[in-house]
Amino acid sequence: MAGTGLRERKKQQTYQHVSDIAITLFLEKGFDAVSVAEIAAAAGISKPTLFRYFPAKEDLVLHRFADHEDEAARVVRAAGAEVSPVDALRRHFLDGLSREDPVTGLNAAPGVLAFHRLFYGTPSLVARAYEYQQRSEAVLAVALGDTLAARLAAGQIIAVQRILAQENWRRIAAGEAVEAVREDAVAAAEGAFGQLEAGLPWLGGRDMGNAIE
Repeated sequence: MAGTGLRERKKQQTYQHVSDIAITLFLEKGFDAVSVAEIAAAAGISKPTLFRYFPAKEDLVLHRFADHEDEAARVVRAAGAEVSPVDALRRHFLDGLSREDPVTGLNAAPGVLAFHRLFYGTPSLVARAYEYQQRSEAVLAVALGDTLAARLAAGQIIAVQRILAQENWRRIAAGEAVEAVREDAVAAAEGAFGQLEAGLPWLGGRDMGNAIE
């Protein structure tokens, strides 16, 4: 078991190393100006090896989102029985805002802003991110009960998180300070999750009996 753990850690380190090199090159030259062969050479691996880790060039950038892919589902599963899924996710998002977690968009660190400009400014990355979003919705739907209602709810929840983060990033990228955006970001999150709670009353508790099958 120890050996398996070590192999997995080394694999994850390789993922991170190659992704970091690729993102550095993309930020310096632009996504379309950097070839996969150039990335492989800079990382000291062969092109076929790189593709074994990252099936598409876009995945080199989207690896930054990999840890967040099942985050909403993990939050729901970790919530106590007395906390509704929507409320657990609301608290989690608000906590992210308080920590200026880059995934909430409320972060003005130069590296974070540069990464977001790369991401939102590259159509193929935005398109590829849709697949990540679909997987996030799928695992969240399972955590919510894996019914049609759960899948519909998961789609709405993931969309709300994405749009809130995009709005925060848009304002900060336009030059507004984090502190100038924070109050509105919190109010927008409270309002959006309040709408989710009102529109998804069956998620007020763990009893999914009234959900659409």
